[in-house]
Amino acid sequence: MSLRRADSLGGKAAVVGIGATEFSKDSGRSELKLAVEAVRAALDDAGLTSADVDGLVTFTMDTSPEITVAQAAGIGELSFFSRVHYGGGAACATVQQAALAVASGVADVVVCYRAFNERSGRRFGSGVQQREPTAEGTALGWNLPFGLLTPASWVAMAAQRYLHAYGLTPEAFGHVAVTDRRHAARNPAAYFYGKPITLADHAASRWIVEPLRLLDCCQETDGGQAIVVTSAERARDLRRPPAVIVAAAQGAGRAQEQMTSFYRDELTGLPEMGVVARQLWRSSGLTPSDIDVGILYDHFTPFVLMQLEEFGFCAPGEAAGFVAADALPLNTHGGQLGEAYLHGMNGIAEAVRQIRGSSVNQVPGAARTLVTAGTGVPTSGLILGTDG
Repeated sequence: MSLRRADSLGGKAAVVGIGATEFSKDSGRSELKLAVEAVRAALDDAGLTSADVDGLVTFTMDTSPEITVAQAAGIGELSFFSRVHYGGGAACATVQQAALAVASGVADVVVCYRAFNERSGRRFGSGVQQREPTAEGTALGWNLPFGLLTPASWVAMAAQRYLHAYGLTPEAFGHVAVTDRRHAARNPAAYFYGKPITLADHAASRWIVEPLRLLDCCQETDGGQAIVVTSAERARDLRRPPAVIVAAAQGAGRAQEQMTSFYRDELTGLPEMGVVARQLWRSSGLTPSDIDVGILYDHFTPFVLMQLEEFGFCAPGEAAGFVAADALPLNTHGGQLGEAYLHGMNGIAEAVRQIRGSSVNQVPGAARTLVTAGTGVPTSGLILGTDG
């Protein structure tokens, strides 16, 4: 089982193109149009055309199916198309599936995409609304009657326990928000470009669900992002320096639910991300000290701290100090708190820019980037690196 041994995917595929629409609060166009714009931009970035594409991967919770996007983008025959479940937890898994298809010869060029009007249309932050009944969704029945109706309320349960267990105050979460917004302030593509914050700003922001304040919660965004994956061999002949997929993994923990895994033995960690972390380290042969940049999924600040601890960058309860000390360059695009909320796909793009050396907040000599997907749900992660 891959849970107990290294896999052999690493080094066989690479990200060769990234493309996005603008990030806004009201795109003024359909989600399909956003998807096509992002796909075309990513192909242009790679020096490829729609005729080169034979695979597409996206998420569930998406209104633009692979076949429809292929038609609208002028893509012809497809040999591979796929969707990954669990919202933001799918982000890195789309790239993993693309790499698996390329490495096995099922497809040659696969485009991963995510596009939505998440601010002007359906807002995920509004919580449970008109949800179709499912076996999985019955877990919500234990929480909704008590007022846990939104993602913020679900995360607040774990965040409160984390603070209690380690004797911390909500200021611990503020270090993540300040770091993200510092980077966003220097990123012209970010919604909060030119708008850094301080710990005092964080502490003064209004409560959403204690212990989460407004500045602990990611924004909501309209936009699209696409990622192009091909073989490592072909990547060397394309327009941009490749970001090699060093390792990729998915993970679901024991007693896993979607955002409401409150019946585990502990609430102070993210076991699903622990599964991903072990597999990434095992398959890559790397350790936390080998990572130059961390792009960690930041829909809510407490889960960034827990991720750092699951990956072994610091001991449990010490992540706030780790972030405050800038011990690892973190979310250099501004994250979902500062740049845009695209279910983590914009974070993958930033990891690619760091490997290329083209980030607006470039880390000198960055050769290994860690990227994670949504937390609190079954999730995924990547390590990207330079070619050679």
